[in-house]
Amino acid sequence: MRFWGFLLGGLAAASGVAMFLTAGGPGIEAPAEAQTARAAPAAAPASDKANAFSFTMTRIDGKPLPLSKFKGDVMLVVNTASFCGFTPQFEGLEALQKRFAARGFTVVGVPSGDFMNQEYDSNKQIAEFCETKFGVTFPMTERVHVTGPRAAPFYQWARTQLPTENVPKWNFHKFLVSRDGKILAGFGSKVSPESPELVGAIEKALG
Repeated sequence: MRFWGFLLGGLAAASGVAMFLTAGGPGIEAPAEAQTARAAPAAAPASDKANAFSFTMTRIDGKPLPLSKFKGDVMLVVNTASFCGFTPQFEGLEALQKRFAARGFTVVGVPSGDFMNQEYDSNKQIAEFCETKFGVTFPMTERVHVTGPRAAPFYQWARTQLPTENVPKWNFHKFLVSRDGKILAGFGSKVSPESPELVGAIEKALG
């Protein structure tokens, strides 16, 4: 009898401990360190950048290309591709560069294979193609993504700046950037460099 009483008493004590832990478990606060870690702010997104001149890209030859170099100028930032039906627009873009450069204007070409992979894999091949085929003299960046989560920081910022035409849907989308670094407008691939719509917008931005 004494054995059975001892055994039953032990089971009751264990049951009581289990009930205490079950009742108290959800109410136990996490350590202060864990709470602090959960509350830590996320890194500032690219959209917090003040303007287009805040970004640095990489030139097609691997050297830095700070867009602050063009501060005070009007920029036309274009995602390019070498094997696209719109590739002949390089001619019109180079014509714009020559026509307006003296007034403080530059085209910035941004090669990308985001759309049907219509771009060389090698930056050297891209540079040679643009120079030999179209005589491109305006600055070109290295090949980058221009859409999606891996988009270059400039493009992540750009898509927050306009209500429409703020994300490239194909090659040769064009962002017109003002002298103070704000995106004035986006122009789809079908808007050619020679179009009155684009040329008029550039003229207005140049003042």
